[in-house]
Amino acid sequence: MSAGAPHSQGPSAALAMTQGDPSGIGPEIALKCWLARNASSAPFFLLADPAHIARVARSLDIAAPIKTCDPTEAPVVFGAALPVVPLANTVSGQPGKTEPGDAVATLESIERAVAYVRSGEAAAVVTNPIAKEPLYKAGFKHPGHTEWLGELAERGWNTGALRPVMLLWSPTLSVVPVTIHVSLSRAIATLTTDAIVETARIVAADFRAKFGVSNPRLAVAGLNPHAGEGGAMGREDIEIVAPAVARLQAEGIDAFGPMPPDTMFHAAARARYDAAICMYHDQALIPIKTVAFDSAVNCTLGLPFVRTSPDHGTAFDIAGKGVADPSSLMAALDLAARLSGPRA
Repeated sequence: MSAGAPHSQGPSAALAMTQGDPSGIGPEIALKCWLARNASSAPFFLLADPAHIARVARSLDIAAPIKTCDPTEAPVVFGAALPVVPLANTVSGQPGKTEPGDAVATLESIERAVAYVRSGEAAAVVTNPIAKEPLYKAGFKHPGHTEWLGELAERGWNTGALRPVMLLWSPTLSVVPVTIHVSLSRAIATLTTDAIVETARIVAADFRAKFGVSNPRLAVAGLNPHAGEGGAMGREDIEIVAPAVARLQAEGIDAFGPMPPDTMFHAAARARYDAAICMYHDQALIPIKTVAFDSAVNCTLGLPFVRTSPDHGTAFDIAGKGVADPSSLMAALDLAARLSGPRA
């Protein structure tokens, strides 16, 4: 069973939401999240080009008034209009047709969101989906959001080297991939006992500190079918995964495994753990997107601030059609507010 978020109230400062790729569904679902607000919703502001957000609202006939403001004004503005903190860079991309020149604004949005959290002007960062190809053309050198947020944290908080960890959280399942944005062959080749232990330590620490789980239970997935079947299907589970579990247990972390991956995600199995530590990207993301596609949230652990994101991409194929579902972004806002707010 997935760990619940422990906080009962939202933050006093607003949440900083990034625009994501402006040609994707980010602007649409941001507008829809504001429309869906209620008395208990945590206020947020959108870091974006106000003119672009207004164009999207008009084109989709979304009746959401927009007001530019500073981050500190957002909690007051939020009740009557969507607070938009203007970027220095404008955007011009059309829905579904990403514009390479907009990458600069996309990156600015993320950097400023982190800066506002560092200064105390925002409570947490909630990121809309990005498209990596236009960012790479603009000089972006990271595999994804997770890795870049780690670098921004190292710069801003002077923490030294950090190892951000990707958690996919939902009320019914939480999963963490040890290896993330690499090919399957490279994931297998680079998987180490140390990497599994380090990942699980960060998960255990943040589940205690941020999720309020006093003794997190971590189910560690095997790499091979049937967790290697005693070595018959590969020795990685004997030589890499099992030693990691033993080290975690010796440190007092409630970890167990390696578990056969094909039998650890049904409802009865999920009730035994708070998070599943998975060996590679799809081993983690396929089950959670199957059981919680609209409610799962991407949450980065191991950072000195809270960052959440919807568990889906830019959806260029439906951008501009008015059919994008804001549920995952709404869940990301809710989780960010709970994790960054006062303890219950």
